Amino acid sequence: MIESLQNERIKKLSRIITDNRFRKKAGIFVVEGKQENERALRFGYEAEEFYIAQSIYNAEPPSGKVCEVSAKVYEKLAYRGKAEGIIGLYREKECSLEDFNPSPQSSVIVVESLEKPGNLGAILRSCEAFGIEALLIADPRLDIYNPNVIRSSVGCLFGMNVYQAETEEIHAFLKDRDFKIFTTIMDSSARDIHTQDLSGRAALVFGTEHSGLSTFWQGKGQNTLIPMAGSIDSLNLSNAVAISCYEILRQKLQKKT
Repeated sequence: MIESLQNERIKKLSRIITDNRFRKKAGIFVVEGKQENERALRFGYEAEEFYIAQSIYNAEPPSGKVCEVSAKVYEKLAYRGKAEGIIGLYREKECSLEDFNPSPQSSVIVVESLEKPGNLGAILRSCEAFGIEALLIADPRLDIYNPNVIRSSVGCLFGMNVYQAETEEIHAFLKDRDFKIFTTIMDSSARDIHTQDLSGRAALVFGTEHSGLSTFWQGKGQNTLIPMAGSIDSLNLSNAVAISCYEILRQKLQKKT
């Protein structure tokens, strides 16, 4: 059992946790929590090793290289303190947009220039919960393996198809594969989301909360909005995506009946 924070392995792990550039150069990422590690393993991520505080974890360790640490060491490393008792290190997966083979009734969400890890995590949860086939990140501004993304997605990142590319490349991909494109630009042409046909191969495109979609998307899709009864004119991005994902599922289920 490792009981000292000055242990070389613990010092290296601490740097991986706190230094994004060091972590990315190594091509690995950190997963904290029992459910999150279970999902990473279930969906085929390659584990390097696990750091477990057995007095906290109280479960059968996963197969692979396991390093036992004291509760004191674990609490210093873990974002959530005593909550889970397990930290895993995994290899990043390389995914190209060209690897994505959409199904005939594929539904995808596109988010452009997303910057907040918490928003991405919440969006991943909604996409996974409502059966969205892929999340496409246009002009990426953040690291999808950021610990805050993994935490806020509760490990949903690992079971989702997530692809990153430039905006123009994503638009060309959608056009080449006959997706109906629905943009979220606030203008007079926008139609209520429940009046749009989202039951087939469809892509909903969202911009940032601060500035919305870039001008590139003007005229490249049917503008869509979520009707609201209150005095505000916009929603938090992750909430807007969640409502839209639910509407996609509702229409698909309705079409089946």
